Amino acid sequence: MSSTEVGGTEVGGTEVGGTEVGGTEVGGTEVSRADVCVLACAEAFRGDGEILAAGIGGAVTVLAELLARLTFEPDLLTHDGVCLLTGDVPALGAAPGVVEGWLPFREHLWLVLNGRRHVMLGASQIDRHGNSNISCIGDWARPKAQLLGVRGAPGNTRCDPTSYWIPRHSRRVFVPEVDMVSGLGTDRGAYDLRRVVTNLAVLDFATDDGSMRLVSTHPGVSVADVVAATGFDLVIPPDVPTTREPDAGELAVLERLDPGRAREREVAA
Repeated sequence: MSSTEVGGTEVGGTEVGGTEVGGTEVGGTEVSRADVCVLACAEAFRGDGEILAAGIGGAVTVLAELLARLTFEPDLLTHDGVCLLTGDVPALGAAPGVVEGWLPFREHLWLVLNGRRHVMLGASQIDRHGNSNISCIGDWARPKAQLLGVRGAPGNTRCDPTSYWIPRHSRRVFVPEVDMVSGLGTDRGAYDLRRVVTNLAVLDFATDDGSMRLVSTHPGVSVADVVAATGFDLVIPPDVPTTREPDAGELAVLERLDPGRAREREVAA
């Protein structure tokens, strides 16, 4: 289901909110860390084609799937659960203008169980192999804090491509061992762990033993910054590039999708 509009403004043509897509100007809009993070999350969906993209947990992941759909992955299905299938892509919180169908939950579950969904999850803890915890902090029998519970994390990570968005990269989150395994890592039979995007960097698991590797650091962030904020040893290539910033067209789409800039409130400076 490819889209041609963002909140009623043509994208497949030439303009979004009066700014040329793919041009060189976005009305003087400055690229923020949140913009970089949204694009980095969107890049996780690159190459997915006709699959359900499910960003869970906040504005950044939802914007990421919409940005991917409106730029380089037009065949993405960008809604989750029981929902209306829309022909346009409205801004955050806005009603769709074109409703083309309905996705009942039974059909959604078929996609989930057959590897046809790429989910982007959050994590309270994550280790070097991508095992994640959203259940509790401390001993499971007597936890210091009770969190969400495993929710859909076991099924998601066993059945579908999975990426993570973590807005605050710290040693409290990136730990040597998670207190409870909610989502499976590469050492426990995860189906396909793709990427981890944080407010500092992009990471993946493209190593011989499936351990976490530093892919890029965001503008203004050094490799040393990422290492200092990580509670285990990362695989660090000799040359670590800087995460790509959104171009004029991508920024224009983001501004149209998120005029209230909810993404800024989600990303730690």
